[in-house]
Amino acid sequence: MMYMYVFVFLLIFVMISVGFFTLLERSVLGYIQLRKGPNKVGILGLLQPFGDGMKLFSKEQFFPMNSNYMIYMVCPILGLVQSLFMWILFPFYVNCMEYTLGFMFFLCCSSLSIYSMMVCGWSSNSLYSMLGCIRSVSQAISYEVSLSLILLSFFLLVDSYNFMEFYYMNSSIWLLFISFPLFFCWISCCMAESNRTPFDFSEGESELVSGFNIEYGGGGFALLFISEYSSIIFLCLLSCIIFLGSNINSYIFYVKLILMCFMFIWVRATLPRYRYDKLMYLAWKCYLPLSLNYIIFFVFLSCLCFYHFF
Repeated sequence: MMYMYVFVFLLIFVMISVGFFTLLERSVLGYIQLRKGPNKVGILGLLQPFGDGMKLFSKEQFFPMNSNYMIYMVCPILGLVQSLFMWILFPFYVNCMEYTLGFMFFLCCSSLSIYSMMVCGWSSNSLYSMLGCIRSVSQAISYEVSLSLILLSFFLLVDSYNFMEFYYMNSSIWLLFISFPLFFCWISCCMAESNRTPFDFSEGESELVSGFNIEYGGGGFALLFISEYSSIIFLCLLSCIIFLGSNINSYIFYVKLILMCFMFIWVRATLPRYRYDKLMYLAWKCYLPLSLNYIIFFVFLSCLCFYHFF
């Protein structure tokens, strides 16, 4: 029961952090675009996320006439469960649940996110949502390959699938310093995986009128929104664990996590959307060869360390 209490406590704070992440995003976008962000509700707009959540969940639910009703309703809930389920991998100093194969579990859970987008677009029975889900499928397949290979190269170096092992590895040197180009490839793959600008082709407001979630409003849209931002925060957490030191008991670790979240917002405010053929070119002709070369480099490095010590 103690494990369940700890996990529920963690999920409550994840949901609160999603709300304040949206407030941070709107405020930063306001400052970058030389306008005021949300600043009326509460002190400095701190109660704005709660007001937005109450507004969305209290709206009347409507259902498109031609939609597949049950699948249309259940799909946002499954998307939220999938995004929150990854947080069980949070590396407590003494884990509430020890995962020796945490890497495999993360790849399995992250690959399921495409199904919620795909089924949302299909069940809405709309042309724009269908185009959005087709785009998201091809994009996710392309970038999950590079994402998996980048992760695999680090786990070959650490020689373990447990995320806690990065705590011991990063205590001597941050992996950022030995894989600086790979860090930017990882950030790009995370943005493509979470459908953020400049890779937000599944939503594409200027082309697809909000894309796969066009028929969702009120509570359904809020659940999709929460699941997307929860996945972004977890990917930022994973980036800090792998590249920027893994001491989760340190205050500096969470400052680095906020800076990673800020980077996602900064990219959204400054970069335009990519062209779709360039997106595919980037995945298959740039990131894939680079990640394969880094796998060979890390295998050589781990063999060298093994030979040196034994």
